[in-house]
Amino acid sequence: MSKAKSEIRDYVIGYIGALVLTCAAFAAVHWQGADAKATLAIVFALALAQAAVHFRFFLHVTFKKSSRDHLALMLFSSIIVILMVAGTLVILLNLRHRMM
Repeated sequence: MSKAKSEIRDYVIGYIGALVLTCAAFAAVHWQGADAKATLAIVFALALAQAAVHFRFFLHVTFKKSSRDHLALMLFSSIIVILMVAGTLVILLNLRHRMM
């Protein structure tokens, strides 16, 4: 298989995977089949899976021994996401405290 066809196949697989994971997260919240904590855990797990799909199929990050730069990219991205989520939670909890 040529390189162009292989890349197109990877992009299509990534697109379908991201679409399925997004629909699954919306379905988990919309149909409320579990309690709130379980739904939150499901959404977080689907978000991590979607991040892995994006890294693999769109950013072409693999876990080979020679990919030290990819590890730095993943660590930096993880730190940025953690800071954004933590900052958002601090702001929301502060606003909740002020409203009560």
